[in-house]
Amino acid sequence: MPSNNATATDMRPEAELLLCCARTAMDAERAERIRQLLQEDINWDYLLQAAHKRRVVPLLYWHLNASGPEAVLDGHLDRFRAYFHHNSRHNLLLTAELCRILSLFEAHGISAIPFKGPVLAATLYGNLALRQFGDLDIMVRKQDVLSAKDLLVAQGYRCQRERTWEDRLVHGNGSIVDLHWGIAPGYFSFPLDPEHLWERAKPLSLGGTTALTLSPEDLLLILCVHGAKHCWKRLKWICDVAELLRVHEGVDWEEVMAAARTLGSWRMLCLGLFLAHDLLGAPLPREVWQRVQPDHTVKALATQVREQLYQEVNTPPLFLEASTRLFHLRMRERLRDRIMYCLRYFPRYYLSRATSPNAADQEFLPLRPSFSFLHYLIRPFRLLGQYGLGSFRNR
Repeated sequence: MPSNNATATDMRPEAELLLCCARTAMDAERAERIRQLLQEDINWDYLLQAAHKRRVVPLLYWHLNASGPEAVLDGHLDRFRAYFHHNSRHNLLLTAELCRILSLFEAHGISAIPFKGPVLAATLYGNLALRQFGDLDIMVRKQDVLSAKDLLVAQGYRCQRERTWEDRLVHGNGSIVDLHWGIAPGYFSFPLDPEHLWERAKPLSLGGTTALTLSPEDLLLILCVHGAKHCWKRLKWICDVAELLRVHEGVDWEEVMAAARTLGSWRMLCLGLFLAHDLLGAPLPREVWQRVQPDHTVKALATQVREQLYQEVNTPPLFLEASTRLFHLRMRERLRDRIMYCLRYFPRYYLSRATSPNAADQEFLPLRPSFSFLHYLIRPFRLLGQYGLGSFRNR
């Protein structure tokens, strides 16, 4: 079934099929709608590409397979099945790696909270194979970050990227670990005290290993902030929120809403709930829906998200950047958060653009890989010559 604000004529059948399949539990009405859609002229190449881009291939295959092989013509189901089994093996390997890292941290006295990735697949989807994920997100206390990184490096990881709230480490076997001590970048103004996460964390059994997991209230808010940060460009992120609402019926809504108000993320929370309920039929208490629905900005942002999910739009990078920043600003209900976003993000962005080498720098002065670091020194002078002295001489 299409969403409350969309009809079958608003989207191509492939998009509606994705929405119908983006869930673990299937009711009779949606199962019948899937069978009807499979009678239409489905572009299977486009469907697989769209499902992969939105990270819902496992759920799509799961429900297509349940509809019967005869419903998917010309052997296309084999392609979905191959991807499903490949994803299953990948998820099992990453889960085993997560358990190994958690045991390693525990042996060295480092407390850790894994979130997203295998944890969501196990606790919300009930099946490691039904969720696509490519990395492992692990929260540690800030004072333990250096020790945790040293342990990972000793295991063959190398630091690929350092940020103000997380470091990314990669292994030659393909494993990727995002080591967190925060949730979002400073410019995003989400001042959640990580220590509160530890106080409310709950035990979790994962692959024979006992670990900690976020409380449903903390996880819900973090998932909504994460989706908002990425403009909800993946259907998987909306599905995560919908599955959380399905599994955890006893969410303390007063606690979640009070925290969202305090942290300036009320509109982010409302947008995540609106999308999960409107697109995927996620259960919401009536009183919560009545508090979410009246925000006209949330409705406008939800419309924008729906359009990008339904359509394939090749937006030029410059316009994509501007659209993302405008989306972020509209999500903030407090003026001070919008001001801080502008003051913190834009100087950092333009400084990065000014100092990070690109293809033009490599073309200007080709260097061997071992000397590529010199491009960082040369780039400011090249830009000065191109936009500074050169423009002055022309004038």
